[in-house]
Amino acid sequence: MLRTNMVLLFFVVFCALGVVTSQHKARKFFQALETEQERAKQLDVEFGQLQLELSTWATHPRIEKIAKERLKMRVPEPRSVLVAAPREQRP
Repeated sequence: MLRTNMVLLFFVVFCALGVVTSQHKARKFFQALETEQERAKQLDVEFGQLQLELSTWATHPRIEKIAKERLKMRVPEPRSVLVAAPREQRP
Protein backbone atom coordinates (compact mmCIF):
# COMPACT_ATOMS: atom_id res chain seq x y z
CA MET A 1 0.00 0.00 0.00
CA LEU A 2 2.80 2.37 0.84
CA ARG A 3 4.44 1.64 -2.46
CA THR A 4 1.21 2.38 -4.35
CA ASN A 5 0.78 5.64 -2.45
CA MET A 6 4.34 6.67 -3.27
CA VAL A 7 3.82 5.91 -6.97
CA LEU A 8 0.56 7.87 -6.97
CA LEU A 9 2.25 10.77 -5.17
CA PHE A 10 5.01 10.75 -7.77
CA PHE A 11 2.44 10.89 -10.60
CA VAL A 12 0.51 13.70 -8.87
CA VAL A 13 3.69 15.77 -8.43
CA PHE A 14 4.74 15.01 -11.99
CA CYS A 15 1.33 16.08 -13.34
CA ALA A 16 1.31 19.22 -11.19
CA LEU A 17 4.72 20.22 -12.56
CA GLY A 18 3.42 19.59 -16.07
CA VAL A 19 0.42 21.85 -15.43
CA VAL A 20 2.60 24.63 -14.03
CA THR A 21 5.01 24.36 -16.96
CA SER A 22 2.23 24.40 -19.55
CA GLN A 23 0.55 27.41 -17.91
CA HIS A 24 3.84 29.26 -17.87
CA LYS A 25 4.40 28.53 -21.57
CA ALA A 26 0.84 29.56 -22.40
CA ARG A 27 1.33 32.90 -20.63
CA LYS A 28 4.60 33.51 -22.46
CA PHE A 29 2.96 32.67 -25.80
CA PHE A 30 0.02 34.95 -25.03
CA GLN A 31 2.39 37.78 -24.13
CA ALA A 32 4.28 37.24 -27.39
CA LEU A 33 0.98 37.25 -29.28
CA GLU A 34 -0.05 40.57 -27.74
CA THR A 35 3.36 42.04 -28.57
CA GLU A 36 3.06 40.95 -32.20
CA GLN A 37 -0.50 42.26 -32.44
CA GLU A 38 0.69 45.64 -31.18
CA ARG A 39 3.49 45.60 -33.74
CA ALA A 40 0.95 44.77 -36.46
CA LYS A 41 -1.13 47.78 -35.42
CA GLN A 42 1.96 50.00 -35.57
CA LEU A 43 2.81 48.68 -39.03
CA ASP A 44 -0.77 49.38 -40.21
CA VAL A 45 -0.47 52.97 -39.01
CA GLU A 46 2.93 53.33 -40.69
CA PHE A 47 1.54 51.84 -43.92
CA GLY A 48 -1.30 54.37 -43.91
CA GLN A 49 1.17 57.20 -43.39
CA LEU A 50 3.34 55.94 -46.25
CA GLN A 51 0.30 55.72 -48.55
CA LEU A 52 -0.62 59.28 -47.68
CA GLU A 53 2.95 60.43 -48.30
CA LEU A 54 3.02 58.58 -51.63
CA SER A 55 -0.20 60.21 -52.77
CA THR A 56 1.24 63.60 -51.81
CA TRP A 57 4.47 63.01 -53.74
CA ALA A 58 2.62 61.79 -56.83
CA THR A 59 0.26 64.73 -57.30
CA HIS A 60 0.03 66.15 -60.80
CA PRO A 61 1.08 69.73 -59.90
CA ARG A 62 4.18 68.49 -58.09
CA ILE A 63 5.25 66.28 -60.99
CA GLU A 64 4.66 69.12 -63.43
CA LYS A 65 6.71 71.50 -61.28
CA ILE A 66 9.62 69.04 -61.09
CA ALA A 67 9.45 68.43 -64.85
CA LYS A 68 9.67 72.17 -65.53
CA GLU A 69 12.29 73.09 -62.93
CA ARG A 70 14.64 70.11 -62.73
CA LEU A 71 14.23 68.46 -66.10
CA LYS A 72 13.68 71.69 -68.07
CA MET A 73 10.69 70.16 -69.84
CA ARG A 74 8.00 72.23 -71.48
CA VAL A 75 4.63 71.72 -73.07
CA PRO A 76 4.97 71.26 -76.84
CA GLU A 77 3.56 73.91 -79.13
CA PRO A 78 0.17 73.03 -80.61
CA ARG A 79 1.48 73.11 -84.18
CA SER A 80 4.09 70.44 -83.41
CA VAL A 81 1.56 67.99 -81.96
CA LEU A 82 0.20 65.28 -84.24
CA VAL A 83 -3.03 63.53 -83.36
CA ALA A 84 -3.51 60.06 -84.77
CA ALA A 85 -7.11 59.08 -85.47
CA PRO A 86 -8.03 55.43 -84.94
CA ARG A 87 -8.74 53.34 -87.98
CA GLU A 88 -12.27 52.21 -88.55
CA GLN A 89 -12.68 48.48 -87.98
CA ARG A 90 -14.31 46.46 -90.74
CA PRO A 91 -16.85 43.84 -89.67
